[in-house]
Amino acid sequence: MLDEIARGFGDLSTWEPVHWPDGLPLAPPLLPVAEGRTGTHRAAVVAGLTELHGRTVAAFRLAGGVAHGALGPAEGASISRVVRAGVEAGVPVVGVIDSGGADVREGLASLHAWGDVARQLTAASGVVPTVLVVVGACVSGPALLLGLVDVVVVTGDVRAYLSGPGAIEAMTGRVIDAAALGGADVHAGRSGVAHLVAVDEAGALDMVDDVLAHLPPNVAELPPLMATADPPERRCTGLTELVPAQPMAPYDVRDLLAEVVDDGDVLELRAGHGANLVTALARIDGRPVGVVANQPAHLAGTLDIAASSKGARFVRWCDAFGLPIITFVDTPGFLPGVEQEWRGMIRHGAEFVFAYGLATVPRLCVIVRKAYGGAYIVMDAKGMGNDLCVAWPGAEVAVMGAPGAVEILHSRTLAGVSDPAERAQRRADLEAAYEARFCTPEIALERGYVDRLIEPADTRAVLARGLRALAAKRESLPRRKHDNGPC
Repeated sequence: MLDEIARGFGDLSTWEPVHWPDGLPLAPPLLPVAEGRTGTHRAAVVAGLTELHGRTVAAFRLAGGVAHGALGPAEGASISRVVRAGVEAGVPVVGVIDSGGADVREGLASLHAWGDVARQLTAASGVVPTVLVVVGACVSGPALLLGLVDVVVVTGDVRAYLSGPGAIEAMTGRVIDAAALGGADVHAGRSGVAHLVAVDEAGALDMVDDVLAHLPPNVAELPPLMATADPPERRCTGLTELVPAQPMAPYDVRDLLAEVVDDGDVLELRAGHGANLVTALARIDGRPVGVVANQPAHLAGTLDIAASSKGARFVRWCDAFGLPIITFVDTPGFLPGVEQEWRGMIRHGAEFVFAYGLATVPRLCVIVRKAYGGAYIVMDAKGMGNDLCVAWPGAEVAVMGAPGAVEILHSRTLAGVSDPAERAQRRADLEAAYEARFCTPEIALERGYVDRLIEPADTRAVLARGLRALAAKRESLPRRKHDNGPC
């Protein structure tokens, strides 16, 4: 295979040696790679099949040169070539970027070059994992490449945007600096472009290696198992204390996840964006899994636009590379708000539904405390086709919580009670009756919407057994060109 790829690179005898900057965890390349030339200047890229902490990757670094890593025809050709080589070799693609954008000296050819890179990254999507690390600038058209890959890691000095401060001031009159427009805080939070933030380039590549350790090198292989000394049947006795019994009391779901997964090791992605939903990589019984969990510590664990889009893309990514998906549910529903509805909550909520509906990997769901309304369905309910749905004994599964239901069902009755104390008591009685009748998990269990009720301490053991039972799951989908999902 490597010989075939080498032939695709042309006459290797004319190529110059690859140089990775000192201090990076990249080994000498398995194949020699040219530092291309165009006109009278050296291209600002090095690329080739190499090793990252012993893992074979197709790597490139676009930086430096005489024009701040500008992407021109030579750079585009080198990057496109190495992305294709990664796909053909079945290894992840890892790129490092510090670029001022398309090389204006080369004119229209530069636009064509980054367009070809975009096409190659699109072709690689879902075939091999793709990761970009931004260590400085990534501006103008080539910034769109960040939206094409699976994972983006940035360092603190990142500046990434399509239109810079000058263009914005000229067009809108608004004055803004580069950091406020496209710095690390912006992309780790508001925009959601960055999945992880690192101190420096070497640290960023270490994070990339952590991500790739959970993934297969390509779509034709299974996620890698890892030996662990953490017993799969270990009881999670701390969960009862971690999760308050009161349905509306907040807690940090990341503490719950750390208690359940192997060695407490949770790699959260896009932590600062859509923080009311946690998306993370972890392992249970040595098996890599993708975890989706409502976060009651932020917006009460409701689903909004940011969380729905974030969850949808994560679910589809896990499904693309064969990672089982474990969903922890504790949500009162969708976040109400005029702005949410005007900005397309319906479309973005549907993204999440669509992603789960298409996923064919093993899917396990744990209802922790509450699962109400449409958000209950969106969080991989049994009707969405999950393989195993379990609930803790105190979980509430219903169309809505008791206070809202009583307000709808008994508003006239309550309005007819003049005494405030009596009205409050009557409301409390009605809420208690509603909870007893509609909010218990036993009803969902009787109707087959929940497979089992489990004690919180048994959560890890039940999930480990489920993953083992589903390890050989394979599902065929009808042939079609592609889906037409919501966006």
